[in-house]
Amino acid sequence: MCQDSVSYDLERSPYISYDNQDHPIKNNLIKSQSLGNTQQGASTAVLALFVVAILVTAIVGLLFGHKIGYQRGYHSMQTETKQAVITGKEATQELKDLRISNKIVTNEAATAKQELEISLANLKELRENQQALTVENKQVAQLNDIYAELLSEKGGMPLQVLGAKIEPLPENAFEYGFDVGMLASDGKAKRLKPTLTLLNDDDFVEVPLDPVSYTIEGVARIRGRFTMPSGFKPLQAKLSLKAGGQEVEQLYDWKLGAKVDSMPLSLLDLPEVDKSPIEP
Repeated sequence: MCQDSVSYDLERSPYISYDNQDHPIKNNLIKSQSLGNTQQGASTAVLALFVVAILVTAIVGLLFGHKIGYQRGYHSMQTETKQAVITGKEATQELKDLRISNKIVTNEAATAKQELEISLANLKELRENQQALTVENKQVAQLNDIYAELLSEKGGMPLQVLGAKIEPLPENAFEYGFDVGMLASDGKAKRLKPTLTLLNDDDFVEVPLDPVSYTIEGVARIRGRFTMPSGFKPLQAKLSLKAGGQEVEQLYDWKLGAKVDSMPLSLLDLPEVDKSPIEP
């Protein structure tokens, strides 16, 4: 605006004539005006280039930031998706394991219920058998009392051996068993003292019995175990009995039966002494 004003004033001034085109002042003014226009155009071009550079930089920055953000977001989304898939698989596997555990527990519960029912049925049957056995034992005892009373009235039953056995055991041990019968004429129980002796041609060994005496009123069952002395080989076993003023001696040849294949390795593995009646 300053330059335009100067030019306008020069053109309006009465002291300056523009008829001569080569006037130095006029030429200088024209050159100044051209230079100003050139500088103004150059400044405008620089400013435009600067603005364009800023815009390009901003656009590139936006594009670069968008790309980085997109890549980060995509990577984060992929990570979350993979984690979600893994979590889903783990949850599915846990659900399967839970179902399997539930089936196992259900089967175990059903099995336990069946076993309980079987046990209750067996217990009921056992109780019924026990009751029947108790009744039967009472009946047998009642019948035995009748027989004993009749035998006593007829003079009783003399002292005698009803059954005998000696069987080998592990560790050079043996198990003996004797069933002894006696019924006194007065029908009362008597004290029975047994003695077991092992004999050979030169020596004898008395077997310690436990208990040392019994009460006999019908049948007494003598049972026990002993260890054979080292180096002693008996030829006979003698059983001596004393009860109610009666004495009985019974000799048995020492015989060992066939080899027992199912014999335990130790006495500790043996059950209790068998008190079942001995077959003659």
